[in-house]
Amino acid sequence: MSDQPAEATPAELPWPRTAAGSVGLDKIVADPSGAVIGLDFDGTLSPIVADPTAARVHPAAPGVLAALGAAVGTVLILTGRPAASAIEYGGGADAALADVPGLVVLGQYGVERWEAGELTSPPPPAGVAAARAALPQVLAAAGVPDAWVEDKGRALAVHTRRTADPAAAFAALTEPLTALAARHDLIVEPGRLVLELRPPGTDKGDALSAFLAERSARSVMYVGDDLGDLAAFDAVRQSGLPGVTVCSGSAEVTALSERADIIVDGPDGVVALLRALAGAVSRPGRRAAD
Repeated sequence: MSDQPAEATPAELPWPRTAAGSVGLDKIVADPSGAVIGLDFDGTLSPIVADPTAARVHPAAPGVLAALGAAVGTVLILTGRPAASAIEYGGGADAALADVPGLVVLGQYGVERWEAGELTSPPPPAGVAAARAALPQVLAAAGVPDAWVEDKGRALAVHTRRTADPAAAFAALTEPLTALAARHDLIVEPGRLVLELRPPGTDKGDALSAFLAERSARSVMYVGDDLGDLAAFDAVRQSGLPGVTVCSGSAEVTALSERADIIVDGPDGVVALLRALAGAVSRPGRRAAD
């Protein structure tokens, strides 16, 4: 079995680097109606951009996911974004995410849910409003007043990508934002040049585990790119189901690639993998050989 990252093509699926991943992929192809295909949004279905409000899904992704959704049990998008934002930014070249059969979007790490055009979302906790009010002063005191704050309603994401020195700004803000979060019963979720203040008690692993149980899944694939996706990787392994983890690779985060069964090259590679998977589940038993 090769130790090299596999590349998907429309004609064939990649061969996972691990035995567990190979078993998981084989199960998905052989029994697609029992599979949950879980995906992060930013960095996975959508390229990372300096302004998060400018993010848009890869133009080919909705059409590929529509084909996949017609064959598998469920296509699930699991994101730190509000669920409605993923749908809003999900218009592709020939389809939209909202058109994917049976799509479920779990936003804000699973607290919000979009399904069949309906959005359910609880009100934000009081600590978010208090942190929001204090945030400008904290940023100024840390010497990073130009950090961009993305207000997610239930969470506050502080981005340093547009500052003069993004890595230095990230480092300067880590301690004061962690202290601010603690004062208001929140936690800090680090990401790719972003620190997100959000309520504790749920992460992508919790959300994915609960969803797999809800759907009585028989197999699972999860595709992500950032540190917050590690919990979902853990959930795949702890589920006891045949499963495969996929890293949408980047130079900014290496922790996922070290843990992934398959590595692809960013959103382009994710789309190629999903296209190959959609083809494979329509003709079970055909997969690339080692």
